[in-house]
Amino acid sequence: MTGSAKLADILLVEDNDDDVYLTRMAFEDSAFDSAIHVVNDGEKALDFLYRRGDYSDCPVPDLILLDLNLPKLNGIQILETLKSDETLSVIPVVMLTSSRAERDVLESYRHHASGYVSKPSEFSRLVDIVQAIRDFWFSSVILPRPGVSG
Repeated sequence: MTGSAKLADILLVEDNDDDVYLTRMAFEDSAFDSAIHVVNDGEKALDFLYRRGDYSDCPVPDLILLDLNLPKLNGIQILETLKSDETLSVIPVVMLTSSRAERDVLESYRHHASGYVSKPSEFSRLVDIVQAIRDFWFSSVILPRPGVSG
């Protein structure tokens, strides 16, 4: 995003500190003009999305990067809650997880994930993925604003 374009608010739901660090570095290396908000478990993800407690002043994210295997609530449980909420259901959710299991892919899409990406082992590939997310979700498509009714 360049010029006067809005800074993208990305919610990264990830419990692995190394993966958080690498994802932040990939966003930086890809020149993605974004604010990365990180929570490390499923309950905190819902608190962030519903602006509860410590997250009362947080923005509604433009996109969510969601790990599948999380403490407290897993990625599928978060998807179920999010996609059943009329206001939040329009937020794109891209699963970013180490699992390549077909059952996890199917379950994620059955619960309306917008995409499913397996975490790459090479950092350069992660940068490519972040650039693809930027180019598709923030340059190519028009996203609805959560909370705006038609």
